[in-house]
Amino acid sequence: MVQPLGSQLAGSGILNDWPQGVVYLLAPSYSKKLPDVAIRSLIVARSDLPATEQLRKTKGPYANTRITRIVTPSHPANGQYGLFARQHLPPDSFILPYLGYVHDKTDTDEQSDYDLSLDRNLGIGVDASKMGNEARFINDYRGVSTGPNAEFRDFFVDIGNGKGEKRIGVFVLSVGKSGKRVKGIAKGEEILISYGKGFWTERQKTQE
Repeated sequence: MVQPLGSQLAGSGILNDWPQGVVYLLAPSYSKKLPDVAIRSLIVARSDLPATEQLRKTKGPYANTRITRIVTPSHPANGQYGLFARQHLPPDSFILPYLGYVHDKTDTDEQSDYDLSLDRNLGIGVDASKMGNEARFINDYRGVSTGPNAEFRDFFVDIGNGKGEKRIGVFVLSVGKSGKRVKGIAKGEEILISYGKGFWTERQKTQE
């Protein structure tokens, strides 16, 4: 069942078209099968982090974005959903975290299209197929634009008691050497990332 929070926020207009059967998360949901070594790699003492590491505070739902049904016939996700900016998002700025079910290789859904790597060395991933937040609706740029305007980056969240939690975040691309991305993401523009060639290669294999 969807948590009451999801249905309440959907009715408020903050979470337009939140899907039935998908749990809305305010924080990651950890698999009970995750070993202690995996937990220790994700939740660390602030004193163990580099002095340059910024601990962020996050709070959903994220009013800077909007889930919107796509009605453009040429869009690869036509008839489905995308995530759009509700306000101007400057270059290099943090948009929102990518939340989901945190698991290792022993607890992986091979059919999921929403699974991102959080720690490759330990095989830890974040799967937003059955639970997550607005970030699960971000589409790949291919067939929509000439390139992405956002990207996934690792970051740490301040969870109190002098500890930080490693998560995946969605950030606006930096300006870049050419300066072409100086405007960032405009209000009403779709937030697009690159899933990577590996994603599409695996997708084609499963469809064959």
